[in-house]
Amino acid sequence: MQHFYELVDRHYNEMVEIRRYLHENPELSFQEVNTSAYIAKFYDKLGIPYRANVGGHGLVAKIEGKKPGKTVALRADFDALPIHEETDLPFRSKVDGVMHACGHDGHTATLLVLAKVLNQLKDELEGNVVLIHQHAEELVPGGAITMIEDGCLEDVDVIYGVHLWATDNVGEVYYREGPFMAAADQFDVKIIGRGGHGAQPHKTKDSVLAASQLVVALQQIVSRNVDPLESAVVSIGSFIAENAFNVIADSASLKGTVRTFSESVRGNIEARMEEVIKGICMSSGTDYEFKYTRGYPALVNHKEPTEHLKKVASGLPGVLRVSEKAAQMGGEDFAYYLEHVPGSFAYVGAKDPDAVDVAPHHHPKFMIDERSLPIAAKLLGEAALSHLNYAPAGKVKTN
Repeated sequence: MQHFYELVDRHYNEMVEIRRYLHENPELSFQEVNTSAYIAKFYDKLGIPYRANVGGHGLVAKIEGKKPGKTVALRADFDALPIHEETDLPFRSKVDGVMHACGHDGHTATLLVLAKVLNQLKDELEGNVVLIHQHAEELVPGGAITMIEDGCLEDVDVIYGVHLWATDNVGEVYYREGPFMAAADQFDVKIIGRGGHGAQPHKTKDSVLAASQLVVALQQIVSRNVDPLESAVVSIGSFIAENAFNVIADSASLKGTVRTFSESVRGNIEARMEEVIKGICMSSGTDYEFKYTRGYPALVNHKEPTEHLKKVASGLPGVLRVSEKAAQMGGEDFAYYLEHVPGSFAYVGAKDPDAVDVAPHHHPKFMIDERSLPIAAKLLGEAALSHLNYAPAGKVKTN
C-alpha cells in the first residue's frame, strides 16, 4: 500500500486547504446548499460521476474499477452546528452563530482528497468505491435515512466511516465490535397548572413544584427500572418556568435526552417516563403534555468489517496505537447504514498530543489537529482497497 500512502501524503496541503475553506463557511443541518455545491464542483473537476440532491442536500459519487468486483461505500458528513466560534484560528467561521464544532469539515476534506487519489488508481481496482457525502448528521431525523431511501446504498457490499475525535491523540485509532454509540432520543414535557401569587401558593396548582419533583423522579428510572448490567442515561437539559419573582407560573417545560443501546430498554424507559409524569401530575393536581421523539438508533458495528478496520489500522504509517474503545453515549446516524449493509465506524484521534487543555466536541473552542486528516484518509482508503484486490503495478495480487 506504500504507493497509495505516498499519494495521500502528496495531497496533504490540499486536504488542509479544503478543510479550512469549509470551516470558514459552515452551514447548518438541512441548509447546506453551498457546501453541497462545493463538493459537486470538486467532482466535476475530477470527472468523477455523481448524483446530487440525494435525499436532500446529499451527494453520492462513484469510482468504477477496471474490473468487476465488490462495491465499498465510504461516508463523510458535512453539516455544522448552531454554535458561535470562540477560537482564534485564522480560518475561524465567517458565519455568526454557526461553526464546525464536530470535525465534519475534516471528514469532508478527507473523503474528497481520498476520492481524488482513488480515482488515480481506478485502473488497478476490481470493483467500485461509492463516496457518500451526507448532509444533516447533527439534527434528527438526520440525512442518512433519506439518502438510504434515495438509493445511496444500492449494490453496496460493505460501508466504512470514521469520526475525527478531538480528545484522543493524533496517531490513535479506536474501534469496537457491536454496540458503539447509543440511540439518541429527545423528550419534551409541559406541566400545566394554575398560576398565582407567590404569597398564596395554596390557591395555585404549582407547575414549578411538580416539574421539580419530576426532575428528581426521572433520574430514578435508570437506577430502579433498568438492569444494572445495561447502559442507559436520562438527562434533563432544559427547565423553563419563566415568570416574575413573586408569581407561580401557569406552566413549566422540561426538555431532555434518553440514551440507550437496547431496544427493549429504550421502550421500557419511554413507557416508564409517562407513568412517572402521570403520577406526579395526579398527586399535584396538574396536567401534562409529553412528547417522546425517537432519534437515531444505536450504532452497532459488524464483526468482520470491524476486524478488518482493526487490522488495517494496525499497519498504517503514523498510527501509534490501535485500541478497543468503550461504548459511547453520543449518537450518530451512521447507525442507519449499518442496519442495511455490513460495516464499521471508528474513531481517529485528532488531538495535538502536546495540548494540555482541549475543548470537547460541540464546544465553541473546538478544534482538531490537521495531522489527523491523512491518517483518516489512509484508514478509509486502505479499508476499501483491500476489498477491491488492489495492488500497485508490478505487485502480485492475492485473493
